[in-house]
Amino acid sequence: MVVKKLKIAGGRLQNILFQNITRWLVFGLLVGIFSGLAAAGFYYLLHLGRHLCLHLLAGYAVPAPAGEQLFSAGAHFDFRPFVFFLLPACGGLLSGWIVYRFAPETAGAGTDAMIDAFHNKKGQIRARVPFVKAIVSLLTLATGGSGGRQGPIAQIGAGIGSAVARILKLNDKERRILLVAGCAGGLSAIFRAPLGGALTSIEILYKEDWETEALVPTVVSSITAYIIFTSIFGNSPIFFFPQYTFSDPRELIFYVILGIISIPAGIFFIKVFHGVKDRIFTPWKIPLYYKPAIGGLIVGFIGLMFPQVYGDGWEWIQLAILGKMGIGLMIALVLMKIIATSFTISSGGSGGIFGPTLFIGGMIGGAVGFSANYFFPEIVTHPGAYVVVGMSSFFAGVANAPIGTLLMCSEMTRGYGLIAPLMLVSIIAILFMKKHSIFINQVQSKLQSPAHTADFTINIFAETLVKDFYQPEDVLSIQKNTTYGQLKNIFAASHTKCFPVYDENHSLIGALNWEHARSIVFAHGLEDLIIAADMMVPAQTISPDDNFYNALIKFMDTKAEELLVVSPDDANKVLGVLRYGDLIASYHSELNRRKNSG
Repeated sequence: MVVKKLKIAGGRLQNILFQNITRWLVFGLLVGIFSGLAAAGFYYLLHLGRHLCLHLLAGYAVPAPAGEQLFSAGAHFDFRPFVFFLLPACGGLLSGWIVYRFAPETAGAGTDAMIDAFHNKKGQIRARVPFVKAIVSLLTLATGGSGGRQGPIAQIGAGIGSAVARILKLNDKERRILLVAGCAGGLSAIFRAPLGGALTSIEILYKEDWETEALVPTVVSSITAYIIFTSIFGNSPIFFFPQYTFSDPRELIFYVILGIISIPAGIFFIKVFHGVKDRIFTPWKIPLYYKPAIGGLIVGFIGLMFPQVYGDGWEWIQLAILGKMGIGLMIALVLMKIIATSFTISSGGSGGIFGPTLFIGGMIGGAVGFSANYFFPEIVTHPGAYVVVGMSSFFAGVANAPIGTLLMCSEMTRGYGLIAPLMLVSIIAILFMKKHSIFINQVQSKLQSPAHTADFTINIFAETLVKDFYQPEDVLSIQKNTTYGQLKNIFAASHTKCFPVYDENHSLIGALNWEHARSIVFAHGLEDLIIAADMMVPAQTISPDDNFYNALIKFMDTKAEELLVVSPDDANKVLGVLRYGDLIASYHSELNRRKNSG
């Protein structure tokens, strides 16, 4: 009979698990389809916009990475410097007006807005946000604003996930999960990196944690979006990277140097990025939509001398991988790109930081790699590899996302032979930059996320026992025939407010609380008329083996300040009292302990 019941229970549990997994597979598939289509549309319009603005309007032929040659730049354009200079400002003005007129949350880097929606807004993203974000990002990036496509597609995909959850009437937790799945779908599609996109989306929310609950729908969404996107644009990697296999251990010395250089460079970028916003644009009392235009003017000035800072700059990363850029130019572009990106996005322009950080890291890596190749050609035989490693390590440091970024860079280049140096340099960067992040809404771990407060509260309630925090103490016992005159002396001499009442057989029959006696404390002539049995109430007890939740419910039911703690082996043996104040203090202490240990 018992075996039969166990089989029935096991079958029901299996059905529940199967239904739950199937449900998430369907949700992930839906989100992946829509985010994949959105990524394809955004990608095509971005390249079309750049072709119209930079190639045809400004007459500037921008080379494209090997896997992104949608439109031919040609060789017969008449370069118009004045138009080239003004384009980022015009794009900034138009995008700024649209942003602050229709959806202010689409300003700046979209990834940070997605992180904020997950942690602080119950996964809610307004239905208009994906459309507005797409339009303003296209205006910013197509006209030369120094930003990337990750932030926009992350917020667009997240908005799609949130919308699907809203249509299906899912709860807050499920909406957050689909938000992450939508972000993953967009990233994996537009970067042709299904594994890296999935892991980045669940890693980038925290500095030291992963949103593992979202893994199943995130992976399904990522794969689905990738298939849709590559069926339209092909599955060639974004960058051409010559086949390379790491084999000389001596080369690790130069990769370590690259990792060390990435640390101060990353901190400098974070400080400039946030400093431009906090010290220049935020205090400036002008209409908000003018600020992206002013940021665009700064980018235009820089672009006249260093046109490589326009857009995400990935075409120049490709040239650096192939060894077609000078070391001095790469060093100069690191600084120029940091300034241009900060003035584009921190002014309120709409774009991502993933592209620019890959550019900055790639230039740092290229400068290190080709310098090492110049002095030690027998050791460093493939300096272009340092460009790829620099891309990964720099973003891993500034975003605290080493694993997802490592995989994305590997998938974008098919440079899987670089896994060892990629891991080494990314870990070096993140170890020394754990306290810094380009994303202001990124939290340390789930313990610091409002999205998981209820989860950890439930854990504390269930896992913390009374014996873990109550202090045993001697409690005076009272006989049922003790007079009120004697009780007043007991009340005055004791620090406790709750006393056990026993009968002649030493059986616990009730409890006497100071609160019950307060109403007659100043009455005279009752000292010998009233006894303990007349004032006692049923004893509310708790065992040391009971958990926090049971104790809290007892306090709420009785509205008492103290409960009697009795032995789990003998219900008549009182071990002490549990105070409500101590219970609440222990909750905060345990919560802080878990936060600090997390």
